Amino acid sequence: MSGRLAIVLHTHMPYVEGFGVWPFGEEWLWEAMAGSYLPLLDVLEAGAAVTLSVTPVLADQLEAEGVADRFREFLTGVRRETHRLDAAELRAVGASELAVELERAAGDYEWALARFESIAGDLLGALAPYAAWTSAATHGLLPLCASDAGVRLQVAGGIAAHRARFGAWDGGFWLPECAYAPWLEPVLAAAGVRSCCVDLTGHFGLGSPAHLQPMRGPGGPVLVPIDRRTIDLVWHEQGYPGAGAYRDYHRYTTFRHRPWANDGRPYDHGRALALAGEHAADFVARTLARLDRDPGLAVCAMDTEFLGHWWYEGVAWLDAVVGEAAAQGLELVQLDEALAEEPPVERAEHRLPVCTWGTGGDLSTWSGPPVADLAFGVREAELRVLRAGDAVGDTAARELLAAQASDWAFLETRALAGDYPRARVHAHLAALERALAGDPSSAARNLAVHAGRAALLAP
Repeated sequence: MSGRLAIVLHTHMPYVEGFGVWPFGEEWLWEAMAGSYLPLLDVLEAGAAVTLSVTPVLADQLEAEGVADRFREFLTGVRRETHRLDAAELRAVGASELAVELERAAGDYEWALARFESIAGDLLGALAPYAAWTSAATHGLLPLCASDAGVRLQVAGGIAAHRARFGAWDGGFWLPECAYAPWLEPVLAAAGVRSCCVDLTGHFGLGSPAHLQPMRGPGGPVLVPIDRRTIDLVWHEQGYPGAGAYRDYHRYTTFRHRPWANDGRPYDHGRALALAGEHAADFVARTLARLDRDPGLAVCAMDTEFLGHWWYEGVAWLDAVVGEAAAQGLELVQLDEALAEEPPVERAEHRLPVCTWGTGGDLSTWSGPPVADLAFGVREAELRVLRAGDAVGDTAARELLAAQASDWAFLETRALAGDYPRARVHAHLAALERALAGDPSSAARNLAVHAGRAALLAP
């Protein structure tokens, strides 16, 4: 295989529809829509060869009743007013340059509104032609499921949701948090999964040529290593987004707007965009150099929300990467296309280790001491559902799926959202208990509408 680059964007949002607004809740979804998904749509429509996964739980929310109107209200009501108030406060203390930047940045939300209206408020429909890969129904961490039946519920629900919404599916399945365990392979293969990404940095070593070669074991799906050497140019504490000219994500005004650059100066959008172009050229050049040394398939995988929301200039950088790849002779390829054109190597090792793309490459982010009680509580709930057998209804299955989402343990371990993630798990487990006792009501309104008890109880 000649050297090629596959950029894989994992598009995901925890289920926040109807669960809080600020500072934790639906506002996360609105910001991702405005800052990441709508800008990315322009890049996709221009023909960029990017592999896009859209999680079923994000799709659940994008098609939920009332979401489009609440998003519009956020743009026209909340964001217009908060920018106005912050700009006035900055001017009152003599920080006119910062106020001018806030007024410029307010235009991002006006642009998002116009772009949203241009697709008739149907963001999911606009993303549909590019949604190649699916994922688990609610982004549950599969190696932490207590049973094969629990894994089947997540996997089958995710696949059913993708087929119902998007039709064709070539078998690409994003393992939540890139969490792989060898015992998952038979369940994945039986569900029709043909390929998934894994992070084997701790196994092969950073920069090993083995990360550039998809592999397959007996009867299992193709395992596609992601290449940390390439990813770390971007998604690392020393990566591009930390440069001085880029917008500082961590410093904000009263209403959490960000008019500063990383170097402490007032943010200059033109300066930052110029640097994004330079970094795109550098990324392509470094990727070419890596592939010249070790020909193969470099997979640069990252969360879609990292581009635009976390790294404000990230979508502009991606757009520039597409242009630089053409200019410098780097072949960008969609992952399914690459896997179809070149067969994977047969895996020499019978078993690979349990691994994730989390801290340490292991499961500790989702099962370590800060969240061990959550992990075991959810596993115990799964076993109770299994023991209930035919008494299990779709409501109980959905509440179990909601509690299994990997997002809650991640947010709790990183202390990113106060008591919100722990409260969410406890609320879903309580609703599960009520469902097992015969109460069919559910707080998870539009969650996992294509998953149900049948997948859980299948042999």
